[in-house]
Amino acid sequence: MGLDATAWVAIAFVLFVIAVFKPAKNAILSGLDAKIDEIKAQVEEAQDLREEAEGLLATYQRQQREALQEAEEMVTRAEEDAQRLRTEAEKSLEEALKRQEELAAEKIAQAEAAAVARVQELAVDLAVAATEKILSERLTGKPGKDLVDEAIEELPTKLQ
Repeated sequence: MGLDATAWVAIAFVLFVIAVFKPAKNAILSGLDAKIDEIKAQVEEAQDLREEAEGLLATYQRQQREALQEAEEMVTRAEEDAQRLRTEAEKSLEEALKRQEELAAEKIAQAEAAAVARVQELAVDLAVAATEKILSERLTGKPGKDLVDEAIEELPTKLQ
């Protein structure tokens, strides 16, 4: 049984392909394994980065919520402080107005008392002057002397 050249070429080609395929297969598989490992590493890195990004996002969202809450609390405290200050200012103004009103009423009362005292002084001065004039006109001569003597006699009874 003899093989012709075409058969030998086919056999040689198959042996060549088998001989070349085994080392090429190992090289191709090791290259693919390396590429798979590289892709796995990139996927793991991407997952780590994603987890880190999600953590940062959650942190920033929490910080934003806290900042908003703090800002709202600050606004609330500022409004309360403003209301308290407004109330205190109104109370202080009310007290100041009341003190001014009391002071004005006191000054008016003092002025009235001074006016009444002055009028009384003038009335007394006028009465004394009128009495002096009347007495000086009536107590001259004999009738005046009789009147003075009579008053002196009545004096001890009036003093008792």
